[in-house]
Amino acid sequence: MRTLEELNLVDDFLVNSLTSHKIYGEQSARYILECILHRQIGKLTVVPQRFFCGENTETHGIRLDVYLDEENGEIFDIEPDQNDGKNEMAALPRRVRFYHAKIDAGNLPSGETYGSLRNVVVIFITTYDPFGLNRMVYTVKNCCVEVPELKYEDGAQTIFLYTRGSEGNPPDELKQLLHYMEHSSVENASTENLKKLHRMVTAVKRDGEVGLAYMKSFEREERIRKQGEEEGRKEGLEEGEIVGKTKEVIKLGRRFGKSEKEIILLLQEELHIDKDKATDFLEKYDK
Repeated sequence: MRTLEELNLVDDFLVNSLTSHKIYGEQSARYILECILHRQIGKLTVVPQRFFCGENTETHGIRLDVYLDEENGEIFDIEPDQNDGKNEMAALPRRVRFYHAKIDAGNLPSGETYGSLRNVVVIFITTYDPFGLNRMVYTVKNCCVEVPELKYEDGAQTIFLYTRGSEGNPPDELKQLLHYMEHSSVENASTENLKKLHRMVTAVKRDGEVGLAYMKSFEREERIRKQGEEEGRKEGLEEGEIVGKTKEVIKLGRRFGKSEKEIILLLQEELHIDKDKATDFLEKYDK
């Protein structure tokens, strides 16, 4: 497990802790949004890890990393994402579609017309290239296939930001921000705004309450690990122990943003199995 000091802003725990902080939350969130969207942002209400439950126990809910509500403005969701597995990347557009649907459903009060639906911008910040074109910015909106120039304003927009992209012509400030988010050290705070952001990040990392929350998050993962081992033991078979250990490694890997390749390597090391077997285990037990 990495220490809190070693985390970067692409790690969901740190970005949640920063943007929800009682002193630095709104200020840091506003800077990040203004840098991405190139416009001034109004008063923000920050809701870290906003949950939208399923309609019942049989349907899927979501947990949004950083949910931001602009007063008399738009709704934003910022999702740092480091899960670069083939399956996750292939499902990303459908994942975004579901996020938009749940956010919309949670923001249309009974009796209101569809015209009152607010604009929603979902922003994914990734350390992998989601579409393989080496662009730093991919902006996605719905459109008419037959008449692309037709204005189709449904208020939904998705922005994918690839931290290492080089194609296109993104503003220098955005390039610097994304580089800093992936490598959040003082050396990469190359502008006055980033130096200010880095001071906030440093203060949050030194906040005792944040440190305690990080320890508790690790303790939760330890309980999951032990439960996995217990599940294996209850099966009373060597195979059951392997299953428990496999689930434990996968859950911890997902929790800390490990890629599929990294999880496969962890499975090989922990279970002393070859790459093909580890790949099979990941596909079978990653549920």
